[in-house]
Amino acid sequence: MFSKSNKQDSSTYGSSAESTTLIAYGARLQGDLDFLGSLEVQGSVIGEITTDDENAQVRVLSGGEVEGKISAPTVVVNGHIKGDIFSSKNVRLAAKAVVEGNIYYNTLEIERGAHVAGNLVHELPATNVSTFQQENKPEGKDNSTASSGKK
Repeated sequence: MFSKSNKQDSSTYGSSAESTTLIAYGARLQGDLDFLGSLEVQGSVIGEITTDDENAQVRVLSGGEVEGKISAPTVVVNGHIKGDIFSSKNVRLAAKAVVEGNIYYNTLEIERGAHVAGNLVHELPATNVSTFQQENKPEGKDNSTASSGKK
């Protein structure tokens, strides 16, 4: 009876959907951070924030600061970021958000009061169709089209 509940608890806590990493107010982390699940930054992070979890989320809360690149599927900002944001799913900038860097996103939400000092770059997820078309182009035509398209 107890072993069944222990197994369920360990599988629940081991799941990336349930795990949350917190950088609390007053804490300062210097170095790169790789995480699973959810990351909440109330303190300060100096370094890259990355994840391999396709359902991961980074939340930089009010008073939180990140100095470095953020790469995560979902990024929610209500603090200060000095660096680029790379998001494969959604970026949400709340009213107190300040981003000094470029934002590469699939979908973007910006509330009134948020500030961005950088470029907004919309990137669509890669599909098999576009990859197939690029692979089947003749080499000579691909190079000349790219050259003439830029001039």
